[in-house]
Amino acid sequence: MSDIELALVGLGTIARAQHLPAIAATPGMTLTAVASRNARLDGVANFTDIDTLLDEMHDVQAVSLCTPPQGRFEQAMAVLRADCHLMLEKPPGATLTELQILAAEARLRSLTLFTTWHSREAAAVDVARDWLADRVVHATHIDWCEDVRKWHPGQDWIWQPGGLGVFDPGINALSILTAVLPDPVRLTGADLHIPENRQTPIAAELTMDAGHPVTARLDWRQQGADLWQIRFDTDAGTALLDQGGARFSVDGEPVAQGDNAEYARLYARFRDLIANGDSDLDLSPLRLVADAFLTGRRHAAPEFQDQDP
Repeated sequence: MSDIELALVGLGTIARAQHLPAIAATPGMTLTAVASRNARLDGVANFTDIDTLLDEMHDVQAVSLCTPPQGRFEQAMAVLRADCHLMLEKPPGATLTELQILAAEARLRSLTLFTTWHSREAAAVDVARDWLADRVVHATHIDWCEDVRKWHPGQDWIWQPGGLGVFDPGINALSILTAVLPDPVRLTGADLHIPENRQTPIAAELTMDAGHPVTARLDWRQQGADLWQIRFDTDAGTALLDQGGARFSVDGEPVAQGDNAEYARLYARFRDLIANGDSDLDLSPLRLVADAFLTGRRHAAPEFQDQDP
């Protein structure tokens, strides 16, 4: 079987740091084209927009979209209508309705649609899920805190409607949560702290139910080291999944730890889904975020400036 010819749309920081090396490391998949308004990549065909790419690159069989969620629906629909398989960087879209429409279009055309959650592919997540399956969980708590100026400098789209704000990283924690707990997770409350000059939250506290109490603290005002961890209080001790899912320990004793291969696993999964004629459309993390925006209490936070005063 010949390699799948892939196009990448969006060539920002994450695309260069994660997607490009992951594609290069994935057998059976070859990057042949890139679409980006402001950037170019040597060794492949370059376009400034997706429509021109699809019009001219008839051998492209699959497309990975790494653009902001606002406006992505039109790009995604163009990909499907060009009869190309589609992979979506998280968050997969701006609304749940958009994704339902895309799913229907993919089914109609017998195409693969893959909504990715890269943090689920972290080294210790599967080990944590298997360990928790045999234990009684009494309580779960998430701390997902980082400095927005470090990770999203100058990215205005995250502060606009549809950009998710602190839920852009926070949805990574929710994607892990919904993957490792055996019971469905239901949001029961949310407090959203929104800067007076922005449209999306800079911090949030969540309460959820998964057969036991679940709480979460998401904060983009973190100073110092990033804090990406989920603690599970169980009948067999306290388990900690930290470093964004790369390390799992129980009562302080290491159980599993590994290097970052999240995006390589995603592209291998995309390749296999295409080969098997399947799709993977799990919207549970985005649904929790949507519920938080629907039902959460809004609190005014001080104005946020992208640069320190």
